[in-house]
Amino acid sequence: MNLPRFIALIPAAGVGARMGATVPKQYAELLGKPMLEHVMDTFVDCAQIHQIFVVVSADDAYIEDIPTKSRTQILRCGGATRQASVTNGLQAMQSQVNANDWVLVHDAARPGLTVALINKLIAAVKDDPVGGLLAMPVVDTIKRSDAHGHADHTVSREHLWAAQTPQMFKHAQLLSALQTGSHVTDEASAIEALGLKPTLVEGSPRNFKVTLPHDVLLAELYIKGIA
Repeated sequence: MNLPRFIALIPAAGVGARMGATVPKQYAELLGKPMLEHVMDTFVDCAQIHQIFVVVSADDAYIEDIPTKSRTQILRCGGATRQASVTNGLQAMQSQVNANDWVLVHDAARPGLTVALINKLIAAVKDDPVGGLLAMPVVDTIKRSDAHGHADHTVSREHLWAAQTPQMFKHAQLLSALQTGSHVTDEASAIEALGLKPTLVEGSPRNFKVTLPHDVLLAELYIKGIA
């Protein structure tokens, strides 16, 4: 039996409406190159990653401007949702990977990922029977509001984690979970719906998701090593 390999899958078919930019969020420029290219380069620099797949929309007009990357393949099969893009990507790569290969799904809008974080996740999860994900323990006081935007009560933050990516699961199991599950916002949710419990691996504040325009400046500070 072949040893499992580590495959990166980057869904990058979204439009990033909240950024209010003239280009999709993943192509917003950080320090002279698109956000997506920073993510791609990090996986290229990780020696443990066997292959990298980037899922874009069929009519993506920007991906060709990113230079060709080692071990990287562009899949023009993006869907209307993250779940659809990841599912389509897993199907498209099926002939090139094994069922027990680990797939690390990572947001194109998290350019603060580092090789050290990838290696940390792999080390913690590679022998896990389920899989796992990077996440951060919640440290802020959490309030639940009523329908009018007033604080209704305080939620205990004990055992609460904020999910990050990569999220790392076996190819066959993840594809099956996404195909059979209802709408989910991340891969771990689909696995949890099977009654399984992914391992939480502490990530880093720098691995945050760029959502609003001012997030670009913070991401640049992290990449520069200032923040």
